[in-house]
Amino acid sequence: MGLALSIPAVFGLGLAPAAAKTIKLVAFGDSLTAGYLLPADAAFPVVLEKALRGAGYDVRIANAGVSGDTAEDGLARLDWALQAGADGVILELGANDMLRGLDPARTRATLDTILARLAARHIKVLMAGMLASPSLGAEYGRTFDAIYPSLAAKYKVPLYPFFLQGVTGNKSLQLNDGLHPNHDGVRKIVAQMLPLTENFVRAIAAQ
Repeated sequence: MGLALSIPAVFGLGLAPAAAKTIKLVAFGDSLTAGYLLPADAAFPVVLEKALRGAGYDVRIANAGVSGDTAEDGLARLDWALQAGADGVILELGANDMLRGLDPARTRATLDTILARLAARHIKVLMAGMLASPSLGAEYGRTFDAIYPSLAAKYKVPLYPFFLQGVTGNKSLQLNDGLHPNHDGVRKIVAQMLPLTENFVRAIAAQ
């Protein structure tokens, strides 16, 4: 009797498969992540989670966006944002550094530190890039815009080059401030980022 019972246990016969683990992501950024002036259910992390779950992925995304945050502000609260644990982070910071005209070298160094800390904790990262406003001049733009591809290559993380791609300059997708996405703008960002994010989630699930 004992031997008969042990055979299915050894070979896995007749046993239900273990439930797949829910993948926990943290969307870590500024007002573009937080959902500035939008209802909570219209914020980028919520809309992205719905899209991923609709595509069949068992994912939960925590909204760790704080309006007004610079990269340094993000670094200061990184450990707090990850205290509940995370399998992956969508990193979206730097827009406020650019809008304030901060030295791109300073922004790069801070984002480098964030990425290094996440790598040390074996947390995968999807990086969302930002582009400088032309009003800041060509030299500033070249230096700032190079931050994201350079760091993505250094840490071998996937990069969505410009978070506001297709939204910037399109008033129908922006709030009245001409900076932040409205409901439709967030949906456009999610639709454009979805293929890359699906790859990101699959890479985490394959670990």
